[in-house]
Amino acid sequence: MNVRSNEIKRTATVRGLLAAGTLALCTASPFATAILAPEEIAKLGVEGTELTPTGAIRAGNAEGTIPEWKNEPIQAPSDFVVGEYHTDPFRDDKIKFTITAQNYTEHADKLSEGQIAMFKTYPDWFMNVYETRRTAVYAPYIYKAAIENAATAEIVLAPERGQGIIGFKNAHHSWAFPIPKNGNELLMSQATRPLNTWVDSMEQTLAITSTGKYTINQLSIQQHYKYSDPDIENFDPETDHLHYYQTLLAPAKVAGQVVLAKDPASFTKKFRGAWAYSPGQRRVKRAPQIVYDNPLTATDGLATTDQKWGYNGPNDRFNWKMLGKKEMYVPYNAYKLHSADATIDKVIKGDGRLNMDYARYELHRVWVLEGTLKEGTTHDYARRVMHLDEDSFFIMMVDGYDRRGQIWRYWEDHDVMYYDIGFMAPAAEFQYDMQAGRMVALLFDKANPPDFTGRWEDKYFTPASIRRNGVR
Repeated sequence: MNVRSNEIKRTATVRGLLAAGTLALCTASPFATAILAPEEIAKLGVEGTELTPTGAIRAGNAEGTIPEWKNEPIQAPSDFVVGEYHTDPFRDDKIKFTITAQNYTEHADKLSEGQIAMFKTYPDWFMNVYETRRTAVYAPYIYKAAIENAATAEIVLAPERGQGIIGFKNAHHSWAFPIPKNGNELLMSQATRPLNTWVDSMEQTLAITSTGKYTINQLSIQQHYKYSDPDIENFDPETDHLHYYQTLLAPAKVAGQVVLAKDPASFTKKFRGAWAYSPGQRRVKRAPQIVYDNPLTATDGLATTDQKWGYNGPNDRFNWKMLGKKEMYVPYNAYKLHSADATIDKVIKGDGRLNMDYARYELHRVWVLEGTLKEGTTHDYARRVMHLDEDSFFIMMVDGYDRRGQIWRYWEDHDVMYYDIGFMAPAAEFQYDMQAGRMVALLFDKANPPDFTGRWEDKYFTPASIRRNGVR
């Protein structure tokens, strides 16, 4: 990357802002947004500033229950072995208190509507609350890019695409809008959160009945997340940035099915490219259905495609509103769930729900983002409320509402910071369907830890590659 030319470009941008006061969006858009003033950008920094590079409040809260953010990565425990599951650096932490169906009203101001509904639906559900640890600490190039993005990133609206796509430009590697001013910018910061650039993982999806019965769907997944790849220069967000290759290995009746998806970072010009291979037909076909509220793979209709990681894919079916920031109890530092010992038989109880002794909740400040279904379009959810960690913009929880305006489903991401590579990722994901009395779980195969050393050429993520590899 030409650092000098980028610096000139950023300087010219700021000067133009001082002259014009606002930044025009794409000409097709009827909207405009105010750009950050230089004094706001100056609040961002790794050390000594009011805000961290992600735009999070550096200071702790007045009660001392949220600590100050420090640019101090987790030190790997002495028993961690590279290539194995990450051992818990906080194993000695004690439970501070437990929220139950009997006392949740005392904590209701720090709970989501979905969490409150869980207490009302399942009287034995509980949340163990631990010390808050702000462990989301990234590599210097990620923070450098975030501060640069604050001065250059622009929202781009494409009303001619679908029901109106929201995208961005002039951002790279990192959060596009570390100080979001509206729902669109907050959504784009979630879409551009840094993710590990290479992952080869063996994952398991379980659609669990209310009696605890399930079939293990085994998936082999390879991913290349180009947007955060420091080795890729001059990245165009409107080209493919997420390459995703998924093969179903079990159960036997579906073994060999393949899904390939290629997403741009910004959907303003290009839609998701998706293909599917069926071993029965031995054909690779385009799969335009792998998007929106079509069922997520192997979830028995208990989750939608756009719910993976809390939210993914095109964003045009909802109007997005930023509801502000608040302190909430959210899943965090889920090393106990990530442990090699957290096997399915231990994590899933006989009643079909998560064994909550494996869950860790902490008090964190989160952005609250509301998506309301646009008139004239369709989706399983009429409304979804997302809670994004201020230090990472990861979606920690989602409350999903049905067409009657009632809480229907509650989604949780239990994330860990992979301290050897410096990226956050889910250790497990769960969604409770409170109307069906069922749960879907997305877990790792504990016999096969994620591998971050794999590298694939772009041609691996192509329909031709599926044809070459497709066998029953």
